[in-house]
Parts: sequence; C-alpha cells; structure tokens
Amino acid sequence: MQTSLASSKTSLRAGLESGLRFGLIGGLVAISIALQGMIQTFSIRDILSGIVSMGQSVLLLAYFAMAYLAIRRANASEPSSVLAAGALSGLIAGLLLDLLIWVGGFVDLGSVFINATPQLYDLLTFNRGLAVGSLIQPLLAVGAGLVAAVMRLTPPRVRQPMSVGLATILALGFFQDWMLRTVDNTPATIRLLLRPLSKVLYAGNGMSLAGAGVAFLLVAGLNYLSGRRRRAAANATSKPSPARARAWRTAGIAGIILLLLLLPILLGIENSEILDNVGMFLIMGLGLNIVVGFAGLLDLGYVAFFAIGAYTVGVLTSPELGRAVIIQNWWVALPFGLIAAVFAGVLLGVPVLRMRGDYLAIVTLGFGEIIRLLAGSDLLKSYLGGAQGTRVIARPDIGPIQFGLHQINLPLLGAVRLQFQHEFYYLFLIGCVLTIFIATRLKNSRLGRAWMAVREDEDVAQAMGINLVATKLLAFSTGAFFGGLAGAIYASKLGSIFPSSFNFLISINVLAVIIVGGMGSIPGVVVGALALVGLPELTREFAEFRYLLYGAALVMMMLTRPEGLWPEARRRLELHEEELLSEGTPAPVLAES
Repeated sequence: MQTSLASSKTSLRAGLESGLRFGLIGGLVAISIALQGMIQTFSIRDILSGIVSMGQSVLLLAYFAMAYLAIRRANASEPSSVLAAGALSGLIAGLLLDLLIWVGGFVDLGSVFINATPQLYDLLTFNRGLAVGSLIQPLLAVGAGLVAAVMRLTPPRVRQPMSVGLATILALGFFQDWMLRTVDNTPATIRLLLRPLSKVLYAGNGMSLAGAGVAFLLVAGLNYLSGRRRRAAANATSKPSPARARAWRTAGIAGIILLLLLLPILLGIENSEILDNVGMFLIMGLGLNIVVGFAGLLDLGYVAFFAIGAYTVGVLTSPELGRAVIIQNWWVALPFGLIAAVFAGVLLGVPVLRMRGDYLAIVTLGFGEIIRLLAGSDLLKSYLGGAQGTRVIARPDIGPIQFGLHQINLPLLGAVRLQFQHEFYYLFLIGCVLTIFIATRLKNSRLGRAWMAVREDEDVAQAMGINLVATKLLAFSTGAFFGGLAGAIYASKLGSIFPSSFNFLISINVLAVIIVGGMGSIPGVVVGALALVGLPELTREFAEFRYLLYGAALVMMMLTRPEGLWPEARRRLELHEEELLSEGTPAPVLAES
C-alpha cells in the first residue's frame, strides 16, 4: 500500500514538473504567435464558420501540442498525473499569454512590436474587455490540455480514429480556399457533382457545423473499421485464400493506377504543376534514399547528379551554344545524361570509400558545389553557357504528342484536335513508377541486403564477405542514375537551365524528404515528398507565415515521430517496440506496418 502511494506521488510530481516546463514553453510559443501577426492574418477565415477562427485554432493547437508533449515526457501512468500534467501545462501557457494582454493594455508595445495592436488584444479577449476577456485564454488553454490528457488516456484503437477525424476537420478548414478553387477548375461534369458536396461542407467563411460533423464521423468511422479489420485479420486462425487476396490486391492497384491517370484532369493545371514538382523530388528522394537510407552513406552533394543529367541533355540538344545540335531527339540524349550521371557517381565514390559520417558529408557537399561553380564558370562557357545557362532544350515529343504545346497533333474527325495539358505530369509519373519499381527490387535483392549490412556496421559486413568497394560504388552510381533522370526531365520541362537552379539547398530538401518520410522506407519517401513539396505550395495565400507553419510542423514531427511519417517496419519496431507491445498491437501487425 505504501509502495503504491509512493509511486502515485512520484508519478504526480513528474507530471506537475513536466506540465510546468512545457507550459512555460507553450506560453512563449503563444506569445510569439501573437506578436508575429499570425492571429490577425489567420482570423480572416474560420475553421468552423462563426465558431472557431483559424487564428484561434493555431493557439489551441499550440496549447494542445505542448500539453501532449508534457504528458509524454512525464511518462505518467496514473490518470491523475496525466490530467495534472495536461491541465497545468495549459494553465501556465494561458496565463503567460494573459500577461501579454495585461501588459499591452497599459504599455504601448506597438512601438517595439508592430503587430501588438488593439486589434490583436480584441481578438485574444474575444472583444469582452480586459477584465473578462483575459479569463478566456487560460480557460481555453486548460481545456486544450485536458483534451490532450483524455486523448492520451483513451485506448489506441479509439484514440487514432478521433485524432484522424479532428485532423481531417482542421485540414478541410485550413485548405478551404484551395479546395473550392480546385472544384471550380475541374471539368464541368465533375464540377456538377462536387459543388453540392462543397456546399454541404462549407458555409460562409468556413466549414459548416453539419459538414464538419459528417466529415468527422465518416473519416473516424472508416479508420476505426480499418483498424478493427487489421486486428481481426492478425488474430484470425484462418487466412483468406491466396486467390481472394490476390484479387483484392489487383483491384487496389488498378484503382490507384486509374486515380493517378485521372488526377491532373480532376485537379487542373495549377495543381498539376505542383504534382510535377512532387514527382521530381520523389525521383531524387528515391535515389538519395538508396545512398543514405539503404547504404548509410551521408551524401550532401546529390544536386550534382541532378545538374549533370540536366546539363548533359541540355548541351546535346540545344542549338544556342554556337554550334550545330549534336542530337535533336530528347529520348536519344537521355541515355547519355544517365550515363554521365552514373560516371559522376563512380567518380565521387572512389575517393570517399574510406570516409564515414561528417567527413563523407563534407566531401560530397564540396563535390556538389564544384559542379555548380563549373557550370557557371567562364572556363566552360562555350560548352555549358556560363551564367547565361543553356536554353532551347529539346522536348520529349513522342510522335504526334508535342510536349509544352498543350495539345496532341492528332486530327480527329477532320479539323477536331484533342486538347491535352498535362504531358509532363505523365512523364514524371512514368519516371516515379520506374524508380519505385527499381528501388523496391533492389531493396529486396542480395545487393539491397548488402547495402543494409554496410549501413549497420561496415566492419562486420566486410568480415561476412561483402565487398565494400563494389557495394559502395554501386550505391553511389545507382543513386546518381535517378538524380540524372530527374535532371533530364527537369531540363526538358523548363526548356532552359541555369547554374543558380542547382544550389546546395536542393540537396538539403531532398535529404529532408527522406528523413521526414522515413529513412530506408520507399513509401516514406512518397509521403515525405507530398508533405515537404506539395503541402507548402497549397499555403501560398498565407505569404511568409507558411514557412513558419512548415518549420513548426517539422519540429513537432521530429519530436513525436523521429523515425519518420512512414518508417521502415524494422526501424519503427526498434524505436517503439515496448510502447507498441504495451498497447496490445499484435506482432504480425507490427511486421506489416
């Protein structure tokens, strides 16, 4: 009895300490959000029309996130400790924001912080005045903290559907403008079907209460049924017949292929351009994933292979460099670009075979910068175009299909021509499918297992008979192959390339894609490309604040899911084995996730 009481006191103390610490951090985050002008900017639109504005939801998310982190860091098992950590974290954060409201009511903070205006204080107090309105933020913060505590205490099979449902409502409200604009840009037949649905979801300046409820119940219900089905299948004594499983798998693949083919037609030209960028970074991400994720070789100069593929195709097909065009067909020049990129990969791999960690990263970074400087130098200006770049690069035309002209030159019924506006999307799609297929086959091959052995321990891998020289060179050359492919398509799409297009930041962005998605995970790279390349393009309406949201989301993700959004099953099990088993997740589900 005394042992149990002492354990409860220790757990409660840990919860209070963690709640205090993260409450202070949450208060500083809330003050920073307020003084940067996010509240005024985001309050022009509602998440729930007339109920919760986007500015208020940003504050509530900050309170909720800090409370949830406080509960996780406390590692408390007692419900009282969990509730105490969540409530105290919210209370401290709300009181700190109240301090800003009270100080701003008596001191002119606007002379220092330009966003500390009366409009800000009115929004924070809900136009209720200083005395009454200052009580609202602590109450909202405590409420958010208690919600985080209840979510933590809820069983995982219920918590996940609730989390997914709430996230869906936030996403639908946040991307309201993009969704309505996309509906307006769809073909007329599809628009007639989608407009009634959009009118149910949205009313006025945000989502309608009925639409939000329907969306929550639908998404949460489907997620719950899906999880229940997976658990039932894992615990079932008899497995479905191979023929039935194969039929379901074939139907799913066919549905995905059909969706991918129709996606640009459904989303319009603007979103097709975003998908093109996602496809380009996906191809490069899968290539770098082989080097970093499979083989464990940190390459910070991956943009060099991207540039080499682009410049090789550009130089061979462009008539702008004062000489006759060597190759007029892009498809004929493409193999030369790939061969040049592979040769560069081997050229980089030879001198760095004995390097590891930071030293390898520095050398590869230097290689990437050398290629960029050479492309813009006067020494090679007659060959590469120097700072003026290479222009008038050939398009990947296929017979009557002329890329970039937005039509297929194929007469139909006399003078009728078939209009087409998404040629490069399908070229990137073919490149992505080819890259995913090759990467998957390599991962499951003997060479892929050798790469993973080198990643875990080079000395042990060598002792087991793995040829480190050949294995590392194959990793660099294979990754360079995909980088050159992305560069060749990129050069053809733009029609011109410049040295400034191949800076160091591209390598960092590609590396971030595979880190966020999950090191060594092929589906993770796909998710990472969508999250880091696609989502920021959808938030351009929020100007500079989209980068702040982007950075905050990355920080929260690295705190809560350091293994990535879709990690490799083995790595996820290594990091969360005790937590997953304590939640009652069956071993077969862990192996498949």
